[in-house]
Amino acid sequence: MALIPIAIVCMVANVLLLFPDMKYQYLTERHVTREAMWCSGIWASGILVLVAARGFTTHYEKKGCCYFTAEVLRKLGYTCLAIVAAGLCFVVSGMGLALGPLCLHNGTEGLKWERPLKQVKIGEKLYLYDSERWASACEEPRGVVIWNIVLFSVLMAASGLELIFCALHLLTALLEFMFGPGFCKNKVQKKKNKKRMGFREYEDWELA
Repeated sequence: MALIPIAIVCMVANVLLLFPDMKYQYLTERHVTREAMWCSGIWASGILVLVAARGFTTHYEKKGCCYFTAEVLRKLGYTCLAIVAAGLCFVVSGMGLALGPLCLHNGTEGLKWERPLKQVKIGEKLYLYDSERWASACEEPRGVVIWNIVLFSVLMAASGLELIFCALHLLTALLEFMFGPGFCKNKVQKKKNKKRMGFREYEDWELA
């Protein structure tokens, strides 16, 4: 169930990335980074993860060995789908964060729409560790550097959490498949009958 609010956060963050400075003209003029345009936070770590979460929480009343195997395989399929979707969003968001925003930059050739903060040479210092470049990098939209950093970071964190939860669910499903329907359902309970030994009365405990 924790995947549901996380998936909603991913969708909201990706939608906001499409509207820098909360203006729609940048989207209509295609002055938005390609990583935001791919909308991996909406359809991958958003919709597909919600579909998988729905599959996790759906249970049926049927019983039997064949049904149990089919149920576990269904959960494994949904889990793999969620892992692939969340992993794709994590990678795309990392690319968007590393390459920097698309903005109107005043360079040697005048004003031009480009990504001025991306690494040009191998080994060059990443702009994320050089905050002095942020203010002068973009003429328009103003504040797009912080906008991209925050929202892509939120997408990476949220999709990373989805990966962790889905990996744990995958491990549980695999253990259920190997050890059967009784896995994680054993508990210690007290027998109703009492035994008398000598002058003392005691109760039996067993593992159910």
